[in-house]
Amino acid sequence: MKKFLKTMGLTLLTLSQLLAPSTALAQDKVLNLSTGAEPPTIDPGLSSDTTSGVIIDNVFENLTEMNNEGEVVPGAAESWEVSEDGLVYTFKLRAEAKWSNGDPVTAADFEYAWERMLDPEKVAQRANLFFDIKGAEAYSLGEGSLEDVGIKAVDDLTFEVTLAHPVAYFPELINHYVFAPVNQKVVEGNPDWAMEAGEDYVTNGPFVLSSWNHNSDYTLSKNDQYWDKDQVKLDQVNVQIVESESTASTMYQSGDLDYLGSPFGTISLENLPVFQESGELQKIPYSAIYWYKCNISDPVMSNVNIRKALALAIDRQGLIENVMHGAHIPATGLVPPTIPSFESERDYFKDGDLEQAKAYLAKGLEELGMKDPAELTINLSINTSEAHATIAQYVQENWARNLGINTQIDNSEWQVYLDKVQSLDYQVARMGWAADYNDASSFLGMYRTSQTGNNDTGWENPDFKAKLDEANSEADGDKRNQLLHEAEAIIMEEMPVIPIYYNENNYVLKDTVKGMRPDPIGRIHLKYVSIE
Repeated sequence: MKKFLKTMGLTLLTLSQLLAPSTALAQDKVLNLSTGAEPPTIDPGLSSDTTSGVIIDNVFENLTEMNNEGEVVPGAAESWEVSEDGLVYTFKLRAEAKWSNGDPVTAADFEYAWERMLDPEKVAQRANLFFDIKGAEAYSLGEGSLEDVGIKAVDDLTFEVTLAHPVAYFPELINHYVFAPVNQKVVEGNPDWAMEAGEDYVTNGPFVLSSWNHNSDYTLSKNDQYWDKDQVKLDQVNVQIVESESTASTMYQSGDLDYLGSPFGTISLENLPVFQESGELQKIPYSAIYWYKCNISDPVMSNVNIRKALALAIDRQGLIENVMHGAHIPATGLVPPTIPSFESERDYFKDGDLEQAKAYLAKGLEELGMKDPAELTINLSINTSEAHATIAQYVQENWARNLGINTQIDNSEWQVYLDKVQSLDYQVARMGWAADYNDASSFLGMYRTSQTGNNDTGWENPDFKAKLDEANSEADGDKRNQLLHEAEAIIMEEMPVIPIYYNENNYVLKDTVKGMRPDPIGRIHLKYVSIE
């Protein structure tokens, strides 16, 4: 009987269970989710990926936060003022804000965390996000002093930031998790403070990381020290690490997961039409792109004509229709159409232009001293994922049929893969990028120099850098957008990155889950989620 009821999605309750309403109520406040890989790090100063970021976003609170509607709202700072010239931001912190260990959250915690991100000895992957601050870039590159950086704790509750130039989206920028504070006493007292869950992992957000069974699962629990804890409706969030998208989809269908979709897992390709037919699938615009990076230091991939040949020989529309089941949008630029002023289509090249692709290939082979396309073998690197493997096989077939070249697909687990890409140990590597903030510079800025965090291609161009720098200091919005368009045209002409598709966020969730939806840049704020 028990087996039958379980198969039918029912549970046989004992008398004691029926007489324990408090237990049932507690279970109603538990959310069950999944993620596709082990988080490489949960230190805000070291993380550079969404798998880690989804934890950091929910256990730390920045000066500003973003709600589910994409609006910037006060976070650890209850208010802020901006000088008339737009250069000086003065944040007033909440007197009631505490760390999970009971310590008060102070302006000195932000000063320490931000300066730690810029420490030239640490070479943080996301240090470039701080470069709008006066003196930050020079200090981070070892060319300036810390005293010249425009970051200052005026007193315990007053934090002052001086910019190098006005940045209209600065309040939005600083809700990215790299701007989270860290507790200086804890960080300096234990070098491994962010290696495990528990008391040493001190945070200031709506949740704490209460358990972490590496490569298996982790648990977020409501933070009783959080200043706004009464607005947090969930008691616990259980996250299972499930590498297989098919397995995660089956778990959702069987009721083991309450939500499935970025950033908590991925719907398997074969289940997309299933959820479409059932009416469960939800789809929203998403400021993100799926692209293939090229290692410019590789002898073959240093050839721009080879890169262009590979880009033009991919039938993106066919990929979307036949492999992705209509999900996502073919990309022929680097900035998604969800970004303001980039809504219109920008055809830097024609999708699947085989004639032009073959012309580029012929020229590239000649420059490499090759005569036959069969002499060329491209190594395409991916991280372990059924979806990434399926896409790579489709591209492999396109390159073989349309160009006559060989492709080897190289697969690695997530942390090993990140290390390979960041150390330029690849030829072509798949990557995705979701906006850090809803502006074109979030997609273009990482390629400003070869040393910029998350560049991972070795490519740089002085004209491209000059356009970005000019755009950063341009106060007129229309002129700034034009400069960003011109910067995109430069990088697309040299193609160190091959765009594949612009993301749409496809997700499913149970009817009992309320307030859970990705924001415009793909993050989910568990603070606003409840279970009915």
